[in-house]
Amino acid sequence: MNANICYWDKAGKENTDSTIDAALKRARELKITHIVVASCTGATTMKLLQKADNLSIVSVSHQAGFREPGVCEMPSEVEEDLEKKGVKVYTGTHFFGGLGRAVRMKFGGLEVDELAANTLRIFGQGVKVAIEVAIMAIDAGLIPYDQEIIAIGGSGQGADTAIVCLPKHGKDFFSFEVREIICKPRLIK
Repeated sequence: MNANICYWDKAGKENTDSTIDAALKRARELKITHIVVASCTGATTMKLLQKADNLSIVSVSHQAGFREPGVCEMPSEVEEDLEKKGVKVYTGTHFFGGLGRAVRMKFGGLEVDELAANTLRIFGQGVKVAIEVAIMAIDAGLIPYDQEIIAIGGSGQGADTAIVCLPKHGKDFFSFEVREIICKPRLIK
């Protein structure tokens, strides 16, 4: 099998439209019907929704309190609008940043979940994010088990990375399969 990988000159939100286009193209080629997208404010999900036809979309945002205690980054009216349009919106604790992050922030050191996250970052922040949101979505029961999906992530705002993967539950992390990299930044810093 031959497939093209798109490499962006640098990471960032300026790649969002091209990342979505590349992800949707590959979804059509592989007949993939489920896409998981990282989107804190809902803006990236809205862009995906405008271009996607007949796809099941799960939008995963930062956990409440990520930036400010008790506050969700996705405005409730945006979440409601996305849900009315058929998008499943999930806000929950990051797979790579729950208890381990709390231990590090309180006592110092590095926990196993953050070690795994930092190891994945050698492929780029967007790859780590795409894997993480896919695990969060499957753990929440929002995507089917044992079926390829496309996961979209980014490096801060917007999207710059898309992968084809066979996600597994968090407890089965080492069985997760990244089957293809559709696109990612060539320079990760």
